[in-house]
Amino acid sequence: MVNRRAVVTGASTGIGEATVRALRASGWDVVGVARRAERLEALAAETGSTAFAADLTDAAQIDALREHLADTGPVHALVHVAGGARGTDRVEGGSAEQWRWMYESNVIAAQQLTAALLPQLRAAAVDGHADLLFVTSVAARGAYPGGGGYNAAKAAESMIPQVLRLELNGEPIRITEIAPGMVHTEEFTLRRLGGDAVAAEAVYSGVEAPLVAEDVADVAAYALNAPAHVNLDLIVIRPVAQAASHLLARGPLRPRIEDPS
Repeated sequence: MVNRRAVVTGASTGIGEATVRALRASGWDVVGVARRAERLEALAAETGSTAFAADLTDAAQIDALREHLADTGPVHALVHVAGGARGTDRVEGGSAEQWRWMYESNVIAAQQLTAALLPQLRAAAVDGHADLLFVTSVAARGAYPGGGGYNAAKAAESMIPQVLRLELNGEPIRITEIAPGMVHTEEFTLRRLGGDAVAAEAVYSGVEAPLVAEDVADVAAYALNAPAHVNLDLIVIRPVAQAASHLLARGPLRPRIEDPS
């Protein structure tokens, strides 16, 4: 029996790396994709995944990934995590370069990768089903000051699974979107803030139990391992301390109990 095989992008760090681990733990063959080959190779040595280094904003490297996958076995699932944020400027002071990077990394890469791998997903679904899973963000569903570029890019990316679910209706291909809120990972906020480690840590300061990458990875693994007739269309996952993208409780969480005296 051929094991189910998933391609996970953004696999060198954060949610992508955690998703590789979660899927391997539940018996999947996994191909981890990211730019940094050395981190992918270390993950492969630890988990038994395989590594393919690629920049998904480069169409030629997506073509190379497609050819590699076609030569090495079926593809039953694509888990697209790669993307990211740059900057927290107001719209009026935003950097066109940063906005362009976010659009290319979050939207164009998702479209091109989906188009490249959909024939292989269809082939794998002939005797069962296949999955397309996109990790977007709550930034796609609610604006916040300083989030304009990321809000715009993630809202555009969120349209891709929504449209695919309509366009692929009638085919045994599940389309899932996971939209995380605050997730404390090694690099996301650090990169968004240009490498300022102090500013990056301040984002999480006082927030009781922000999500970690493994929380999102567990949801992704659950969605892919659900019975074939079950499609989890959209999962929004936030820490309890986050009521909205811009509204965080800082300090201990405790019930408001009136003093009877």
